This record gives sequence, C-alpha cells and structure tokens, in this order.
Amino acid sequence: MPEAYVVSGRLRGPRPATIVPIPALRGGPMTDETVQPDETAPDLDEKATAVRDAYAFEGTRIHLGALVRHDEPDPQVPVNLALGMLNRHGLIAGATGSGKTKTLQVIAEQVAAAGTPVFVADMKGDLAGIAVPGEGSEKLTARARARGQEWTARAGTTEIFSLGGQGAGIPIRTTVSDFGPVLMAKTLGLNGTQESSLSLIFHYADTKGLGLLDLKDLRALIQFLTDDEEGKKELKGIGGVSAATAGVILRELTEFENSGADVFFGEPAFDTKDLLRTAEDGTGIVSCLELPDVATRPTLFSTFMMWLLADLYQDLPEVGDADKPKLVFFFDEAHLLFKDASKAFLERVVQTVRLIRSKGVGIFFITQTPKDVPGDVLAQLGNRVQHSLRAYTPEDAKALKATASTFPRSDDDLVEVIPALGTGEAVVTVMSEDGAPTPVAVTAVRAPESSMNPAPAEALEKIVGSSSLSAYAEVVDRESAYEILGRRDEGASAGGGAGADAAGGAPAESAPAPERAGPESDASGEEKPARASKSSRKDDGILGNPAVRSFMRSAGTALGREITRSLFGTRRRR
Repeated sequence: MPEAYVVSGRLRGPRPATIVPIPALRGGPMTDETVQPDETAPDLDEKATAVRDAYAFEGTRIHLGALVRHDEPDPQVPVNLALGMLNRHGLIAGATGSGKTKTLQVIAEQVAAAGTPVFVADMKGDLAGIAVPGEGSEKLTARARARGQEWTARAGTTEIFSLGGQGAGIPIRTTVSDFGPVLMAKTLGLNGTQESSLSLIFHYADTKGLGLLDLKDLRALIQFLTDDEEGKKELKGIGGVSAATAGVILRELTEFENSGADVFFGEPAFDTKDLLRTAEDGTGIVSCLELPDVATRPTLFSTFMMWLLADLYQDLPEVGDADKPKLVFFFDEAHLLFKDASKAFLERVVQTVRLIRSKGVGIFFITQTPKDVPGDVLAQLGNRVQHSLRAYTPEDAKALKATASTFPRSDDDLVEVIPALGTGEAVVTVMSEDGAPTPVAVTAVRAPESSMNPAPAEALEKIVGSSSLSAYAEVVDRESAYEILGRRDEGASAGGGAGADAAGGAPAESAPAPERAGPESDASGEEKPARASKSSRKDDGILGNPAVRSFMRSAGTALGREITRSLFGTRRRR
C-alpha cells in the first residue's frame, strides 16, 4: 500500500511540492487534500496526469477506484466522486454480473461514512450485507491494495425496512390518500382517461375531508359515487365518472388487492423524514428496503419508491448547493419504474428528478443499459458508471453504440472498451465541482468493506429488534370511508332515506351539535376542529352524516378542508 500524503492546495502537476507522510488512508471517504502518489512508480503520462488532476476534488471525495493503465489498476491515479456533487444524480449501468450492485455498495457505504444518510432498495436480497462487516482474505487485500485502498472490514449503522411488513424489516406503509391518484393509476395500469377519473375521485375525497386509508376505502368511495343515486349527484357537479370507467378501475383495484398488495396501504403511515437520520457517531444511517417479492409486483415496488421521493420533495426545504447531500437515494432495477409508464407519469418523474436536487437529495438509478432510462431523465444524471455490456444481437450492438455516445469525447473507442471490461471494471465520468464532466476514466472499482453476501437472518432480526422505529410495526385501523359509507347505507335502510343518521336512523338535523367559539381538545390535548352551529351548517350530502363528522374530527381535519397535491398527486396539507 503506498503511503498517503497531505498536500497544501489542490494537486497540480505530476507530484506535490510539499509532502508530509501520514498513515495510509483507511476505509471511508477521502478527506480534502489527500492523495496517494507512489514515489517509486514511473512518471505518469499526459493522459493519466489529466485524469488524476480532474478527479482530485477539493472537497470530500468518495473513492471509486483506480485508473486502469496497461490492463492493470494504477493506485497513483485514484478515481473519485465529489460528495457535494452527488445531488447531480447518477447512473450505474451494466449487464447482469458485471458488478454494478457492488459499485452501488461501495458508494453507499462511503457516503454514509461521510455523514450523509443513504436509502437503498434491495431488489435481489444481496444489499443487506451492507449491515454486516465484510470477511477479509489475502486475495481481497491484494485486490484492494492494487486500487489504492487499505481494506478494513466494517459495516455502517443500518435500518432494515420492508413494504407493508412483508419480510423481516420495519414496515413501510402509506395511506391511499397520501399515495395519490397518479401513482395509483400507474400501479393499476390505467390509461389516461381512467387516470383522470381516478384523480376526480381523489379530488372529491379531499374536498369533502374523507381520508382514504386503505384500498377498501377507495373501493367503497368509487362504488358510492358511481352506484348510489346521491353519490352520482355529488360527482356530477364536478364532471362525473362513467360506469364503464368505474368498472375498469374497480376490477383492477380488486385484482390488485387480491394479490396481497393491500398490506402496503394503511396506518401508521411512514414518515419519510425518518430516512434522514444520522447515528450517534455522526455517520449517516443506511436505510435498506428489502424487496424479496419484486418479481411478482414490480410496478408497485417501483412506484412506491417514487412516492418516497415525492414525499421527501414536498417536505424538505430548499438548500441549494451544500458540502454534502441530505440523502442519497439508490434506485435499483430502475427500468421497472419506466416500464409501461404514461406520458404524464414520465413528465412527473423528470420534474421530480430535476427539482429535488435543490432539496439536497441525490438519486442514483441502477439498471442494465442507459436506454432503460428515458432521455429527459438521463439528461439529469451527471455521474455515470458504466460496467460491461455485451453485444450478441443487432439490438445489443445498437444499444452499445447509444451507450458510448452518452459519454464525453474520449481517446478510447468506448464501443470496443465497454464490452471488454472485466467484472468490477467500469467506464466513469462524473460531475466536477465546477459543473463540468470529468474526462472518461476506465476504472477498476474498489472492494466493498461490508459483506458482499446477503446478511444472515439472525443479524437482520437483531437490527430490527433494536430499532427505535418499532412503533411502525403496530397496525392501526381507524374508522375510515369504508366503515362510514357502510353505516350510511345501514342508516338509510333503517331510516327510509339517504339523509338518515347512519348510526341510529335519525335524520342528521335532528341532533344539532352545540355551538363552539373555537377548537376543542381531546384528552390527549390534540386540537379538534370547531363544530359549526346548526344555523351555519347545512346538509351537504354525505357530509351531513354525524359519522362523517366524527371521522373528520378523529382525523384532525377541518370540515371541507382541501388537501393540495404535489407533482405526483401525493397528499400535501395546506
């Protein structure tokens, strides 16, 4: 392992002028002004010197690996990522088995070590090893040394999550209202007309203060608005939904629910701010979402990831350019997100990727080829790591040429270089601190210092058992639209009319609530909305039902308060 050196000022020229030996750099990100020259090695040629200088960033650096020269990695020429530029987003691409998942792991563990929280979606079950220290060997140590890395077994502070509790992790759930109509339409595979109708139904629920907590709530509301005479009148005033369209939505919703996806919707809804935590030692917490059943419901998983991003976007303040991101989000198997996506959905993905940068969030898409990512999204990805691609068919050859064309001009013929890359090697260009792409560097990627194997079940259970987020495991089933509308039907039958009290059959106006000058509080101190006087309250269809008012009080929402929605239609209270 060559010695590490502290250098005064940014490295310029073949060697530093003032050198003070310090212990060799161990695991973790490179600090500013730290390089790894080798005094016994021959002088670098012009190309290698240019690459070394271009990747010697002034701020904190994530060490990706070493430049490949003469078919061997050269530790004199480290290839880095600038931590402060990770909010310019990135792409890690390559064929199956080329090493892109390990590259993700290498970047993620160093980002966390630098104090930035990380979120990774573990589609194949092998990323959870980031929670366990790696196992060393002579071969691994020699491989790391050749890349300018002194390998040390370590693991970051990790939280293990699962969608809806399907798996060993802390459950991540959200309500149907929070998920929103755009993502729900993508999940159900609806066309543009059906998506528009679903948005109308969500709009009605928002304006009437009806929270949709789970899938049965949404189904009950659709049936009320399309089958019930009173419901048809309610919806007709804002456009209406045809019976055929409602039928399609209900069929898709029923199939979706029967597939077991209903467990992903409900309460307690996950607060995405819990992804932004740091450990006591100042390192970022790695949030690893286990997705063992992605093959059976790929669209749901991918849209759930987009919901997390959309929710983060609407909650986080603007921060501009900072020394380090607030969160780096790794989106594995990213092609699932864009498969069969509508034009409206893709437009919202582009907007979210473009705008979330200013909130301090970086996104890395991991997929096989850049063509899996729409061009407008690809244009936002400033950091590129391209592993090997094969060209066995004419379509493969075309994709290879397209991939090579996305990199800056290079002296290397990338159409020839990319297929010849070995496992763990990649073509790299990243965003420099002055906003320009770096020269293309053929890179031997360093080794992860956490385990490259799936984490043992006992280790995952221990992590989950000691988590401070265990409250998410306790399912809450509050009164919601399904129960409210069910009692309304019972009340209508008992009272002989739609205006009867759902609970006891009495008309809604027969038991007026007392006037209140201001909001009231329950036993916990939580403020409830004020109840209107009889003279100021009128029968507004379903809102005239006391059960509805009870639900709205329990939900803590004011009568008739509308909920605004973000780019993806996810809920955002005004």
